[in-house]
Order: sequence, then C-alpha cells, then structure tokens
Amino acid sequence: MKLVVFLGTVRDSTPPKPARLGTRVLKACLNCFAERFSEHEIVVVDALDYPMEPIFKPHFAYAKSQAPTPLAELAQTIESADGYVMISPEYNHSMSPALSNLLNHFGSSLFSYKPSAIVTYSAGQWGGMRAALGMRTFLSELGCLPVSAMTHVPSAQQVLNENGQWQEGEDAKAWFDYFSRSFNQLVWWAEAARQFKAQVDPHQQLKAFTRDPSQRNAP
Repeated sequence: MKLVVFLGTVRDSTPPKPARLGTRVLKACLNCFAERFSEHEIVVVDALDYPMEPIFKPHFAYAKSQAPTPLAELAQTIESADGYVMISPEYNHSMSPALSNLLNHFGSSLFSYKPSAIVTYSAGQWGGMRAALGMRTFLSELGCLPVSAMTHVPSAQQVLNENGQWQEGEDAKAWFDYFSRSFNQLVWWAEAARQFKAQVDPHQQLKAFTRDPSQRNAP
C-alpha cells in the first residue's frame, strides 16, 4: 500500500533547541516502517516545502488544470494514498499551524474513506498529546478518520538523535512496539478500506457536496 507521511513543522530556528525537532521523529517513524512494514510504499510530505502564501487560495479554488504545479502534484499524491501519518508538534495546545494550513488546501474528497495515524512530539513531558486530541476532530472532518492508537514522543530531543535513532539507554524495541500499535492499526484499516472500495465505490454511493454549503443542512 501507499502511505503518505506529513511532517508538520516548519520551525527552522532556535530556540527551542534543536531546530526542527520533528525531523528526528519523522526519521524514527521511517525507521520503524523500514524495519516492520517494509512491504509498503512510504511518501514523505514536508510542510517546509510548501511555504505559506500571502493570500490563501486552496487547490480546489482554482479552475480545472490551473492550480500551481506543486499543489496539483500534492493533490495527486494525496488522492493516490491508502492512508496517512500526520506528525505534528504542539503549539498552544493545538496542532501545527503549518500542517493545518497545508491540509486546508485540499478538499475532503481526496482524503475520505482512508485512515490516518497521529504522531505528536514535544520538547517537554506531554509529547504533544493535547494537540493530538484536536487533530482527531480535524482529520475526521477531512474524512481520513484517525485510528484509536496515537503515538506521543515526549522530550524528543533527549530520546532521539539527529538520525532518528534512539539515544543510549533507550529501549529501541519498546519504542518501536509503541509506534507499531498505531501503524498496525493504520495498515489494517487501510487494507480493509482498499479491499471494500474495490467492491463498492463510496463516492458513487454517497455523493460529495460540491454545489453549495447548504447541501449539508438538515431538511
């Protein structure tokens, strides 16, 4: 299967130190996939590669075939995926603004009927868990419902080195067992969704709301 991993940090300065702590968490996730889920294709999307524009215009607001190439290519990547991993720090008890801004460029029809897994981290003791709770609602609205098991990495700068390897004294197997709780659920649901979509097209069974927001209203 094809799984897209979003890295939702663009903080490339200090403090806090070290810069872009999320890259360590990303590499740890990739290491876990390589060791335990190597049969799947993993594609990384880094929010830093998509700087915020002065005026927000989402991909779906452009006329057909007129969207900027980076957005059009990312839309294709999202649509072709079987599942998603969302990696985010915690800012003011919320998910990364850079990640939410990037995801807001795309309609839910690209994400829907596929699962997602939430991975958060922090330099402190909570591991971004408060951001993760808000991400559940956000991702559910996009249609890529998050699996129940979440992954939180507290004090990420102390447990991971720059290569995403576990620091001396850390139990690498225990950490990968912990990561795998989320990733196993993600893979299971992604496979189940793909198999059933081959039998029943959900976009034909339940049409997307594309004409007017009032289509969502109760009678």
